Amino acid sequence: MAKPRRKGGPKQHLSPAAAKAKSIRDKKYAMTDRRRKMKAESQRINCPDGQDYDHNTGKCVSSSFNRGGTQPKGKKDGTKAE
Repeated sequence: MAKPRRKGGPKQHLSPAAAKAKSIRDKKYAMTDRRRKMKAESQRINCPDGQDYDHNTGKCVSSSFNRGGTQPKGKKDGTKAE
């Protein structure tokens, strides 16, 4: 039987010191001007349930589609899918 999904995704099994350092690093990145503007834009758009705002295409897309790269393969968009 499958385990229930953990809220926030799978656990990374970091040591307490590494988890604290990652938390500080992530918060610092999330508070950059670019990320704050993107967050505000996403909240303004107010997509329907099950959809997220895709900053690359400029429209609401399904959450699962928005997890990978959404640009054409020849164009780099800064995602892990490159």
